[in-house]
Amino acid sequence: MKPEAPSLAIIGGSGLYAMDQLSEIQTYDLTTPFGKPSAPLVVGTLAGRRVAFLARHGIGHSISPSEINYRANIYALKSLGCERIVSISACGSLREDYAPGQIVIPDQLFDFTRGDRQRTFFEGGLVAHIGSANPFCPDLSAQLNKATQAAGGTVHQGGTYITIEGPRFSTRAESNLFRTWGMSIIGMTASPEAFLAREAEMCYATMAHVTDYDVWHTTEEPVSVEMVVRTLNQNTRLAQEALVLLARNLEPERSCDCSQALKNALITSHEKIPAKTRQKLSLLIDKYLPQ
Repeated sequence: MKPEAPSLAIIGGSGLYAMDQLSEIQTYDLTTPFGKPSAPLVVGTLAGRRVAFLARHGIGHSISPSEINYRANIYALKSLGCERIVSISACGSLREDYAPGQIVIPDQLFDFTRGDRQRTFFEGGLVAHIGSANPFCPDLSAQLNKATQAAGGTVHQGGTYITIEGPRFSTRAESNLFRTWGMSIIGMTASPEAFLAREAEMCYATMAHVTDYDVWHTTEEPVSVEMVVRTLNQNTRLAQEALVLLARNLEPERSCDCSQALKNALITSHEKIPAKTRQKLSLLIDKYLPQ
């Protein structure tokens, strides 16, 4: 009998390395066509639903933002049958009204990473141009916003998340420039994670925990690791309670377009797709190709 597919996947970032409320736990040490994910996937029951958890930075936070195998992480979750992902992320605020300790559910994403992150599943003779005008799933984001408010969080729905390369924090000049661009929050992991989730036709939403004012604020202390960890530790209870409520009240069917993201994105002629590439990406593309 095939195991029940998780209704929800949680990718835990800095400060959220496990979900203590999970019961009936199974652990999957997977290998994907893109390598191994950051850590074994933990699947358990949360509020009556099967939920998968993945520690983005590995066990003991040993993987830097630029070294994360984002493709393996998303592919592994997809292979378990997950359709929805909630990302838990630490971020700095680039707005006065988004204060430390508060939560942002962003609706836009700006990719300012410049390293060697692998940004797409589609290579090796298969080209796909994915639509990403709205990179976060509006339906899942709305449900996440409702659950976080119900858990007692101060939540801002909407805002632009700029992803920088890291692992260093911004200079003051960079931080002020991002503010002039209209960015709302700053972090290091949403790109390419959100775009890969879209390529995998998975809903993706972010619960961004504001830990600091980055370095632009003249009357606040510049961001530091100690500051980030302190705020995240204070918010761990809120995050876990919100995720329990989300799992309990998650709408059974998806009403967004995420499940059809590849429908008109594959541009390579089917007969020109190399057999090796087709096999490698079969989990993502088989439903769109003649059998």
